[in-house]
Amino acid sequence: MKKWFTNNIVLMSMSGIVFIGGYFFLRLAYHMTDKMPFTQEIILIILGTVATILITAMLLNKQTSVELEKEQSVKFIELKTETYQRLIDTIEEIVQQKDVTHEMLTKLQFNTHRLAIFASPAVLEEYQNFLNIFNQEVVEDKEVSLHDADILSEALAKLTVYIRADLVGELDSQSEHTQKEIRDQIIANAKEV
Repeated sequence: MKKWFTNNIVLMSMSGIVFIGGYFFLRLAYHMTDKMPFTQEIILIILGTVATILITAMLLNKQTSVELEKEQSVKFIELKTETYQRLIDTIEEIVQQKDVTHEMLTKLQFNTHRLAIFASPAVLEEYQNFLNIFNQEVVEDKEVSLHDADILSEALAKLTVYIRADLVGELDSQSEHTQKEIRDQIIANAKEV
């Protein structure tokens, strides 16, 4: 933001100097040419063209920076979404296999590192809670029982609440449902399955 502001100050200063200098030059030329036909009109056209070019350049510069920021934001959300989806797919694969292998635990560890890059602090904290439950229920006996699957499903539902808030929290705040209603619905859906 500071770089953008500095670049705009320089551009605006240069534009101001060119505009003021051009104005005085064209004003002098305008008065010197008042005896020649159509010369004053040509000078006014040049002044209008220069002003239009400067204004258009400033607007295009601003539009380009806004579009770049928007594109970066979209890419970041896509990366976050992909990371969260990968995490949920890995957990699903572990729960479906019933027997937990070292390879599956390694996948879960790598998802932990991906989350460290993209996830919000609230997601990281809830993911740590999920891992604690996972370690207590599954890692010790290397097996996912039906009881373990239910406990993991509930822990994953709590994690999903924070993932949702990280991805679409602004949209949820604009909806007619409160954060608590959304949380309760997600956890209730996990218990019903």
